[in-house]
Amino acid sequence: MTIQFSSHLGEYTARVQYQVQRLEAAQVLRRIRQRDHTVWKPEPTEIVNRLGWLDIAGRMLPEVPRLEALAEGARAAGYTQVVLLGMGGSSLAPEMFARTLRRGGYADLKVLDSTDPGAVLGRQERLEPEHTLFVVSTKSGGTVETLSLGKYYYTWMVEQLGAKRAGQHFWAITDPGSGLVDWAQGLGFQQILLADPSIGGRYSALSLFGLVPAALVGADIERLLRSAVAAAEELGPGRLAADNPALLLGTAMGTLALAGRNKLSVFTAPALASFGDWVEQLVAESLGKEGLGVVPVVGELPARPAVFGADRFFTALWLARSGPEEADRELLATLKRKGHPAVEFVLRDRYDLGAQILLWELATAVAAIPLQVQPFDQPNVEAAKVLARQVVADYRRIGRLPTQPPLLSSHGLDVYGEVQGRTPEQALATFVRSAPSGAYVAIQAYLTPQVSTQRALHKLRLRIRDRTRLATTLGLGPRFLHSTGQMHKGDAGQGWFIQLTADDPQDAPIPDDAGKSASFMSFGVLKSAQAAGDWQALRDCGRHTIRFHLGKDVPGNLKRLLGAL
Repeated sequence: MTIQFSSHLGEYTARVQYQVQRLEAAQVLRRIRQRDHTVWKPEPTEIVNRLGWLDIAGRMLPEVPRLEALAEGARAAGYTQVVLLGMGGSSLAPEMFARTLRRGGYADLKVLDSTDPGAVLGRQERLEPEHTLFVVSTKSGGTVETLSLGKYYYTWMVEQLGAKRAGQHFWAITDPGSGLVDWAQGLGFQQILLADPSIGGRYSALSLFGLVPAALVGADIERLLRSAVAAAEELGPGRLAADNPALLLGTAMGTLALAGRNKLSVFTAPALASFGDWVEQLVAESLGKEGLGVVPVVGELPARPAVFGADRFFTALWLARSGPEEADRELLATLKRKGHPAVEFVLRDRYDLGAQILLWELATAVAAIPLQVQPFDQPNVEAAKVLARQVVADYRRIGRLPTQPPLLSSHGLDVYGEVQGRTPEQALATFVRSAPSGAYVAIQAYLTPQVSTQRALHKLRLRIRDRTRLATTLGLGPRFLHSTGQMHKGDAGQGWFIQLTADDPQDAPIPDDAGKSASFMSFGVLKSAQAAGDWQALRDCGRHTIRFHLGKDVPGNLKRLLGAL
């Protein structure tokens, strides 16, 4: 096989092998290939129209010359900066390809998937209008974050270059018939690329949503696709079940989750770190629902073996060459010796990502079978959106955001929710100590994604893990709403949520209409509404929540919270 993998399932070996044999006897892989929805549920709704990912790689190969010509045309036009405006499935694959497959001499692609005004203005400050191409990417054509960013930057480009030239700096990627098609046509976008509508966002990496950005950064997209096509043969029903890594990984994910090991910890070589972010959305949105779930845990190293609890299942992706990840490999070897189950993959080079994308998509679909969940819908995502819209409606009606008094306040640091203690530090320490074994702690940071802030958040995350031995996750808002937000509300309720908010030192208006200055709402208001909506959605689901409003001193108050642990 060209896919190199090894597994160490320890005491779970027989249980997983039994389930593999059951799935093989039920001809699950053959039925998936045949688009048989009864593999997952008796009704076809949101299944039969979501399976285009199974053969998209082969169907995209004839499109390679066209996509490469588009990318070369953008390069010839002098576009050295590309800003992709998208959320979730529309942003994570492009970010992965830009970080792993970019070639020298091609555009520097940055993803903007935040409504934080500091992020919006910070990205704008680093752009040269004449040399910038914006790619507005949304499957539905109605994603509020993406359209708000599109209106903002289109208006800015009109100011910089004039109304006649602005549209030539914009491309759109969307599904046929979406609202974005008419909007982009009306604004004179240079390109409107229509993707396969039979693929859900988180399974769209090898469709136009991933391949167009990959081509713009100079990736060899034909090589990427051929890697996936070859993997499709290796992972098909004609292979022995024992030699099929997708069947093994998927069965292990579902079976071990039911056995209590539902924290899927993903180690990667440093060069492949962004693959973990892509896997996080794929697994969380596909499997975290109906009171069940697999919690993906990415980017949490370094660590001592003792901090990992008995609810972990480890996976790893290494590059064939040895490198900076040697310490991580040794950590995983130690964890296996201590009885933790693990599956490892070795990639010959970065273009093996094509095979890994298809493998993980298929494995996630397989994992849903023992869990008995539908892997292609997201039934809990809308709750936070509805509540956020209510906050926006209140803002429109009364001219300000609804407020509540904090339960605890100390020197500019306010605390809300499940508060026990006389100081914010005590409240945090008590909150994380109260989480039982088998829980996970999720930090949800609606903060400007500055390097120093993200380092402090990572320290906070690791300190919580090291003190409690609980799995921890870190998400920037509102980005995580399109990645792990479904799981937070739809899984077994094991999450303990720490929301972090702060004052915005500057704000940016969202134009009511692209190209015009009139605005009733800003990015700061939208971000606050999204934070409030998600907070209320979590509480409505009975989740354990605490919120720290860091006020004007984000670095200082993060340091205080770190000191609490």
